[in-house]
Amino acid sequence: MLPEINNINQLDNSMPSFTYNINRNTNRISGYIDNKDAIIQAIYLILQTERYESLIYNWYYGVEIDNLIGKNRDYVSSELKRIIREALLEDDRILEVRDFKMQYTDNIATIKFLVETNIGDIEIEWEVNV
Repeated sequence: MLPEINNINQLDNSMPSFTYNINRNTNRISGYIDNKDAIIQAIYLILQTERYESLIYNWYYGVEIDNLIGKNRDYVSSELKRIIREALLEDDRILEVRDFKMQYTDNIATIKFLVETNIGDIEIEWEVNV
């Protein structure tokens, strides 16, 4: 006789939070991080990865920034918002990306925005060459 199972839990497909800590200054792994620090690290890793460039990532991981180099600043500003939003919302821990502020210095765009996550809001600042 087989046991009866009334409660079948669905598989949890959420991204794991506990991960290696990548020191952004030295680019070396040093210990582990969890929760908010892990999400911040994931955000920066997504933003630094050009989509379709590496075979180890699926086609939904990363951003498509290379296409914006040399384009009109108004176009770049609107596309950066869309590209960042789409890339970050692939992570199921991220609920919304909003409140974009951009500033240009020569060919560098400094972007500040707010990321709403399942454990709280995170302010991100990121620079990109365009």
